[in-house]
Amino acid sequence: MTSTSLPDSLIATLPGSSYTDPGIFEQEQERIFESMWFCVARASDLAKPGAFRTVDVGRESILVTRARDHSIRAYFNVCRHRGARICTEESGEVKRAFQCPYHAWTYDLNGKLVAAPNLTKMPDVGRTEYGLVSVATREWLGYVWVCLAENPPSFEEDVIGEVVGRLGDVESIEHYDIDSLSVGKRIVYDVKANWKLIIENFMECYHCATIHPELTEVLPEFADGYAAQYYVGHGAEFGEEVRGFTVDGSEGLDRIPGVAEDQDRRYYAITVRPQVFINLVPDHVIFHRMYPVAADRTIVECDWLYLPHVVESGKDVSRSVELFHRVNQQDFDACERTQPGMSSRMYAKGGVLVPSEHHIGAFHDWVHERLGTHQQ
Repeated sequence: MTSTSLPDSLIATLPGSSYTDPGIFEQEQERIFESMWFCVARASDLAKPGAFRTVDVGRESILVTRARDHSIRAYFNVCRHRGARICTEESGEVKRAFQCPYHAWTYDLNGKLVAAPNLTKMPDVGRTEYGLVSVATREWLGYVWVCLAENPPSFEEDVIGEVVGRLGDVESIEHYDIDSLSVGKRIVYDVKANWKLIIENFMECYHCATIHPELTEVLPEFADGYAAQYYVGHGAEFGEEVRGFTVDGSEGLDRIPGVAEDQDRRYYAITVRPQVFINLVPDHVIFHRMYPVAADRTIVECDWLYLPHVVESGKDVSRSVELFHRVNQQDFDACERTQPGMSSRMYAKGGVLVPSEHHIGAFHDWVHERLGTHQQ
């Protein structure tokens, strides 16, 4: 079936190859993940100078650290001498400098070349010129965002603008004071599915009545198939008997003080392209970061954020964690069930979107625009 023969109620999806072709995935790495702002770490994970984390952004390994002046710095994780990887660990801490394990070229936390065997005999080697190559960084919502582009796009337009487009203004998310919250739980999921399937799943709720029994108990309107993201500024309302955003609808934890009255007892979902999901409820925030690994594999790191005293006091957060952990498992299972179908001859020209999913079509148009391709 071609898009020209579809009834008005249906619009075409991307073709199956968009989810399976390594060549298309490589284009996405170059034109999306390596060109846009990409969220790489919770700033609190880099608690003191010398703390570091390595993250794959597109095809590049990026070293993120906190400098001696407590600012966040990011560098290509590549030695300027012979290209060896500086750090192979996912995270850790150094005292004063990063040393390449191959030839001991050593760089301080500002990326400057400070030592190397026989370096004093090479006075013409610039310590800054041959230092680590830096990457643009920003901190927002308590997270570190990097951009590999030589001329990064506007963070205000491309990141903050996504939130404004969903909520209607930036003040609505500022009420949750996300940068001051503490991580109460982190779960990492290894999903055998294309990153776009995960975004499409998160954007719609046509599937909610089918696979999310716990979520639709807490948010009854989701059973009707319309996701919160379908309407600008809309938050899904808790059910009448629901006391908190928990797996059994029982009482939640201490409400975030800045949350406005009209935001209370509501759930807001935000997609920040290309790889962040933000979920807002009155007493906590759930923050997803996707790391696309291959055309058919995506690592998803999910943080549950609470008021600091909730975490420090050791309060039981398990019921609130369990609700969205189940949602994550249910969603990722669905994506993994979908991924094999992307290779089927029956899906060569793609599938269809029903009216409550039509907003996903805008996401597909965005993918085509980023890759410089055209909808077939």
